[in-house]
Amino acid sequence: MKTKEWCTVVSQETIAEDIFSMWIQTDKIAKEAKPGQFISVYSKDKSKLLPRPISLCEIDGDQGRLRIVYRVTGEHTGTEEFSRLGAGDKIEILGPLGNGFPLDKVQGKRVFLMGGGIGVPPMVETAKQLDAKTTVIAGYRDELFLTEEFRKAASLYVATESGSAGTKGNVMDAIKENQLEADVIFACGPAPMLRAIKAYAQEKGIVCWISMEEKMACGVGACLACVCQSKEVDDHSHVHNKRICKDGPVFLASEVEL
Repeated sequence: MKTKEWCTVVSQETIAEDIFSMWIQTDKIAKEAKPGQFISVYSKDKSKLLPRPISLCEIDGDQGRLRIVYRVTGEHTGTEEFSRLGAGDKIEILGPLGNGFPLDKVQGKRVFLMGGGIGVPPMVETAKQLDAKTTVIAGYRDELFLTEEFRKAASLYVATESGSAGTKGNVMDAIKENQLEADVIFACGPAPMLRAIKAYAQEKGIVCWISMEEKMACGVGACLACVCQSKEVDDHSHVHNKRICKDGPVFLASEVEL
């Protein structure tokens, strides 16, 4: 059940260029949150009417805390405002939102967790909660982040566009170079990466779940600003689409068009 509340920033730090990590104290939302879900974070600037959707990186239900890892997208943006917050500051959030990864469907199987760019963070909590043989394949432009967290929970392979670490190239190049195999894929990242993963999964006969990145407005499925094409007719709009914020962000890859 989603909740809107003012929360307290526990800590914040820069973990890579323009990448920030924030822990938030939020007893109600943390107890309900699941891997793959997201929260909407509200700006205090009244000219910014719409919240910013940010995926959950870690969930500490016992302590009532959430961790978000996000990229600052420019000056005078909501994310730039959030990056200036420190311990003790207040922040308004709504969550948890969307559907998470179906962890119960993959227990005991070999699972790829594939993240690219800012699609890397949601794989941390997913890896921590999976009772499976888990392999993380993380793709970066150049600078790495969250690798220590991944190594505690799974086998880790890295791909960088610059070749500064791991495989030079993308996550698909890392799979080929290391001859990796899996029964199930969970993936999150930009559309070109997800298209390549979907094609690979279809070719290999692998069940694939993808978390789609998309600009959102309301975050709760009312405005239809973040739709994707689907095979099924949506009950809300009565056409072949899905609302990424409400019906997703996690979908079975075979059910949506990329």
